[in-house]
Amino acid sequence: MNAVIVDDERLAREELRALLNGFDDVKIVGEAANATEAIALLAEVTADVLFLDIEMPGCTGFELLSALPRSPREVVFVTAYDEFALRAFSVNAVDYLLKPVKPLRLADTIKRLRERLRFPEGDEPAGEEGPVNNAPLREDDQFFVREGDRCWFIPVRSLILMEADGGHTRVHFPDGKPLVHRTLAALEERLPKSLFLRANRGQVVNRLYIQSMEPWFSGSLKVKLKNGLEVEFSRRQAQALRENLGL
Repeated sequence: MNAVIVDDERLAREELRALLNGFDDVKIVGEAANATEAIALLAEVTADVLFLDIEMPGCTGFELLSALPRSPREVVFVTAYDEFALRAFSVNAVDYLLKPVKPLRLADTIKRLRERLRFPEGDEPAGEEGPVNNAPLREDDQFFVREGDRCWFIPVRSLILMEADGGHTRVHFPDGKPLVHRTLAALEERLPKSLFLRANRGQVVNRLYIQSMEPWFSGSLKVKLKNGLEVEFSRRQAQALRENLGL
C-alpha cells in the first residue's frame, strides 16, 4: 500500500517512517510538512493511505481533507491530542493514533488497512484515485482554491460570491477571484446553508457581504455587496432572501 505522511514536526515524520518501514507491504511515497506541500504531493502521487497530523500551523488536518480535490482512499490520524477522536471517525478515518505511536498499536492499524484495502499481505496496490471530495464545509473551516500555480486557503466566512463560468466557477474573496474547475452546483453542495444563498441560476452569495438591496424588475431584487459588486436575486430567490433575513 502506498502511504503519505503529513506532519509539521520533522522528528514525528522520521519516527513514523521508521515504524512503517518495518512492514513489507507499506511503501512511503512521500512526506509533507504542511497543507500546501501535501496538496502538491498528493496531486503527483497515488496514495492508498494518508497518515495525517491534526494540529498544524495554518491549516488543520481536517481542513486539509476538506481542501483536497480528491480524497485519499484511507486516512489515519496521528496526533498528540485525544479530543479530536470523535470528529476523526466522523470523516471515516481508519484509525486515530496517539503520539508517540506504539509499534503494536500501529500493527493493528496496518492490519485494519489491509482489510479495508482488500490487499493480501505483501501485495502491491492497484492504485486508483479516490472520489471527488464533496465533504460539507462548516462556517469555521477553510476553503482551498487552486488556479494554475497559485493556491489559497480561504476562510469560508470570507467567501463573497461564487458565479458560474461555463462548466467552472469564479470564486470571489477579498484578495482575488480565481477560477475553480468545478461546477457551481457541486461547490454549493459543500457550502454551509446558514451563510450562502442562491441568487439566481448562476450565482451564490454570502449573506454576510450583503450591504443593501432594492426592488428590481418583476419582483426581483438588486443586491449590492460590500465589495461593490451588484447581484440580481430572481423573484423566487428574492423571497427566500427576505425570509432568511427576517424581512
